[in-house]
Amino acid sequence: MPKARAAIASALAKGIKLVGLDIDGVFTDGGIYIGLVANHPLEFKRFHVLDGLGVKLLRTVGLPVVLISGRESEASEARAKEMEVDELLQVAPQQKLATLVDVLKRRGFSLKECAYVGDDLADLPVLRAVGLPVAVANACPEVKAAAQYVTSVPGGQGAVRDFAERLLKARGEWPGLLAQYFETSHVAKRPRGSG
Repeated sequence: MPKARAAIASALAKGIKLVGLDIDGVFTDGGIYIGLVANHPLEFKRFHVLDGLGVKLLRTVGLPVVLISGRESEASEARAKEMEVDELLQVAPQQKLATLVDVLKRRGFSLKECAYVGDDLADLPVLRAVGLPVAVANACPEVKAAAQYVTSVPGGQGAVRDFAERLLKARGEWPGLLAQYFETSHVAKRPRGSG
């Protein structure tokens, strides 16, 4: 695998047909708040609002966005629903690659046509298999070594938004997308969770 770069090659970016994203450590800083409310366990996570816009921009250009988490969480379900992602899959960590392969087969895409953003060791099998492996800035060293692109900010601080912008710029879609997305009539109809 080539050394991680600060840019995404245009030819590679244009071949991407689906974006897969880990959740904990990518959309969040990896921290989890767990407590009891009326004697029932309750979990909270902090998500960065910029990442919602990143997902919206990817979907606006027709790229399906699939979240694959190695941990089941109602907080992740709520955020995925709010962002209107195409699929949320919460599986055992060792099942991430097989799960992504199933998603791609169903949609008629190959691993080479997939970008995936991860942060920790459970993401390595996926990152080693996809066409565009991406690590967040605070990923573990092994994940960074497997990545072709490393975000400029850590997970939980807008890393998904950073990646989305880089990918869309490399595809040549950024200027037209901004014009389309920020038309006055469109902004008024923007769904919750997109910014």
